[in-house]
Amino acid sequence: MYSQASGPDHGSAHGVDALPAFTGLKEQAGAFAARHIGPTAQDQAAMLRVVGAASLDELTDQTLPASIRAQHPTDIGEGWSETEVLARLRDLAGQNTVLTSLIGQGYYGTILPAVIARNILENPAWYTAYTPYQPEISQGRLEALLNFQTMVTELTGLDIANASLLDEATAAAEGMALARRVATSRATAFFVDADCHPQTIAVLKTRAEPMGFTLVVGNPETDLKEDEVFGALFQYPGTSGRIADPKAAIAALHAAGAIAVMAADPLALTLLASPGELGADIAVGSTQRFGVPMGFGGPHAAYMAVRDAYKRSMPGRLVGVSVDSAGRPAYRLALQTREQHIRREKATSNICTAQVLLAVIAGMYAVYHGPDGLKAIARRVHGLGVTLAAGLRALGVAVVAQPFFDTLSIEAGAAAPDVLARARKAGLNLRDAGGGRIGISLDETSTAQTVQAVWSAFCTEPDRVAQMAAGLPAPACGLPAGLVRQSAFMRQAVFSSCRSETDMLRYLRRLSDQDLALDRTMIPLGSCTMKLNATVEMLPITWPGFCDLHPFAPADQTRGYQTLLADLERWLCAISGYDTVSFQPNSGAQGEYAGLLAIRAYHRARGQSGRTVCLIPASAHGTNPASAQMAGMKVVVVKCDTQGNIDLEDMRAKVAAHAADLAAVMITYPSTHGVFEENMRAICDLVHEAGGQVYVDGANLNAQVGLARPADYGGDVSHFNLHKTFCIPHGGGGPGMGPIGVRAHLAPYLPTNPADAAAGLAVSAAPFGSASILPISWAYIRLMGDAGLRRATQVAILNANYIVSRLAGDYPVLYRGAQGRVAHECILDLRPIKDSTGVSVDDMAKRLVDYGFHAPTVSFPVAGTFMIEPTESEGKAELDRFCDAMLAIREEVRAIERGEVTAEGSVLRHAPHTGAALGAAEWAHPYSRQQACFPPGVRPATKYWPPVGRIDNAHGDKNLVCSCPDIAEWME
Repeated sequence: MYSQASGPDHGSAHGVDALPAFTGLKEQAGAFAARHIGPTAQDQAAMLRVVGAASLDELTDQTLPASIRAQHPTDIGEGWSETEVLARLRDLAGQNTVLTSLIGQGYYGTILPAVIARNILENPAWYTAYTPYQPEISQGRLEALLNFQTMVTELTGLDIANASLLDEATAAAEGMALARRVATSRATAFFVDADCHPQTIAVLKTRAEPMGFTLVVGNPETDLKEDEVFGALFQYPGTSGRIADPKAAIAALHAAGAIAVMAADPLALTLLASPGELGADIAVGSTQRFGVPMGFGGPHAAYMAVRDAYKRSMPGRLVGVSVDSAGRPAYRLALQTREQHIRREKATSNICTAQVLLAVIAGMYAVYHGPDGLKAIARRVHGLGVTLAAGLRALGVAVVAQPFFDTLSIEAGAAAPDVLARARKAGLNLRDAGGGRIGISLDETSTAQTVQAVWSAFCTEPDRVAQMAAGLPAPACGLPAGLVRQSAFMRQAVFSSCRSETDMLRYLRRLSDQDLALDRTMIPLGSCTMKLNATVEMLPITWPGFCDLHPFAPADQTRGYQTLLADLERWLCAISGYDTVSFQPNSGAQGEYAGLLAIRAYHRARGQSGRTVCLIPASAHGTNPASAQMAGMKVVVVKCDTQGNIDLEDMRAKVAAHAADLAAVMITYPSTHGVFEENMRAICDLVHEAGGQVYVDGANLNAQVGLARPADYGGDVSHFNLHKTFCIPHGGGGPGMGPIGVRAHLAPYLPTNPADAAAGLAVSAAPFGSASILPISWAYIRLMGDAGLRRATQVAILNANYIVSRLAGDYPVLYRGAQGRVAHECILDLRPIKDSTGVSVDDMAKRLVDYGFHAPTVSFPVAGTFMIEPTESEGKAELDRFCDAMLAIREEVRAIERGEVTAEGSVLRHAPHTGAALGAAEWAHPYSRQQACFPPGVRPATKYWPPVGRIDNAHGDKNLVCSCPDIAEWME
């Protein structure tokens, strides 16, 4: 919930009055919507003729049940021009006061190398890519993620790392859950070092309670009873700056069958002994300070590394090395790639995203600097800290005596408020740690001037400060001798091969050239809404006023963010019908979890703690049951009928059977089958009459904006996938944002500030999640306005029905609505092809690569199918190119049906075809090289060449390699 004081309301005006210097802009309003929506008015008319509808409104009436249609306008207003939007965002960024942040607490100033900023963060080849589920067209980002994993394993001294998690606090919570899964101890308590970051402790408290864990927070030296816990978490270095040696405690935990988790700062690990060397089983943390701005809380790439024995229980995505059809090394997602979709409530986690773009940046920061460069940065930061401490002591300041890396704790007593105020006046934010204690954390951006400014905040006598500074000796190492790192790290060639910017530039270009992203082609993924991420929407996220704020900066320094959040909350409420929004969940799955926790707390507050059953249709996303289980609920599955709709009779029976213990129902609407079910209101009424709450999964909200509002037809809570419907790009698999909207009765149970000692519910590390990417969605909504948003939804529905009309004669469409229409996506049934020819859905997905397309969603929610979502951003020409490719592939299948070629010898079975295959001296296939590489509609000048052939998934899982290998050694 947006809880800070709002700024002035600029959202309802058109903006010209607020920006008098800009004249003549009103005439441009609405122009952006026409550029965002792919088909022109002429194209739409032609497509409507093919679909068989007289107008968009008629098609809308045939698609959406009248019972769920919105009765109220959203009243967002007219769409603004791009110039107006940028001017307003500059104004909002300017209302944020960016001081030098020395708050620390897991967030630090950092310097992003310009070559990485321009060629990754600002490059649509990287930020518009999708999750690398199709590895043949994702080799570039997979290699970048393997660099990240390797960096993490090398720094932590552990065997295997995943490809990123959401933030440090939630990674610690995942570490706690993993410890419970693998520990031999049968205890139900988990110990947390009181010197952990407060936001981490808050998230752990939230996660532990519904899972039945007792959280014990205390001093490891006096309060840890190893035989009474299944695991323990240590912060390294602590939030106070203290570097403690956990070896003895870890040995005692192991003797009791418990697991040791360490939350470790990766920059400190360049100088300190690694968690693995200290005996830890699991390491978690944030790689934010490896080039990623603080961004008022995110997004940042967290990490998790584990011992080899626990790799199959580790949550999240894991990049591994396998071989392609020619025996060459190739990268792929390994093991638990989509584990939560398959195992549902038995999944190890509900995670359905990562922080890929940020992990890529952090990994490339390590490539850019190499191990020696990282150590040099760490030594400089530590040296400045030692100098700062020596100077403060010389000035008579009570510096807490403890070994530290970059963070000092000061006992300022009653003088603390004056010191903090003088620091702010000088442009510095120090950490108010409470009780008269002040924290000071230095970072990569700190300088000698920073140190002197801190001295001056504690001492108001300039001459004394100058005299003291001149007499200080050179700094000595302040690290504890027994914990100084002796082991080498990051010796792999990739971390020493890009010492010049030319080399780095070409490396990044080589990797991006290997991938297919939205900047090259339509990505027709069902349920994933890969739409235009307009450049104008992306520009503001790199502005200092948005990206350089600490998430716990004082409220009077964040007025621009406060206004932006208030605008977004008002607009999302108008679009959805809800009353309040929380921006804390930093992924869709986190939104599900937060919404279910709010429902759980609501029932408990009303004395109905026995309401623990969550009804979930069989067609639901796998994250739904996984989130319900994580929120302490029991999942009961509701059947679907032969048309793919929720079986109303089974729903009635399940509601009746659980009338006394029903907590909620989770429904994706329109359904995962791509249909607006007619019984939605009836289902919501059934659940409400039984005392339950309705969670409407917002994954498919792109089919509703401006046409229907979840709260109006019965929803109590929904998450909004801002990385889908509201244009935050997918980034190769993250970042995402999953804020939740709730009706008023659930508002008291929304997440609170995780850094607050009295925090209630906390699901992410920062109060507003990944706040720095919210300007993207703000810009999209403000650019489109009411008319643009409504038209975008209608065209998304038109595009999906146009694909159905063109392909239905050759591919059965599995589900349709009551009047024969699909919503924003459709499911093509490829199982009859497999039955008659042996050609699999994977064969057809890989063949699409030869035509220059990313495959649709494969075998979800129904095995052996394609789920296709074109979005409103794809124009008629691209839709036709895709349909033509699908029809051409159908003809290739027919050649097998006619007996002209076997499935094993067909062009489909050996797709995709690489440039190396085209140039090979030997050609053993019965089809020609021309047919393989240049099928109909593919022009040589624009041909996409996959860097590898079809990848052997089974080989990769049997021979797991998840860090940068020495290829020559590995091939042997």
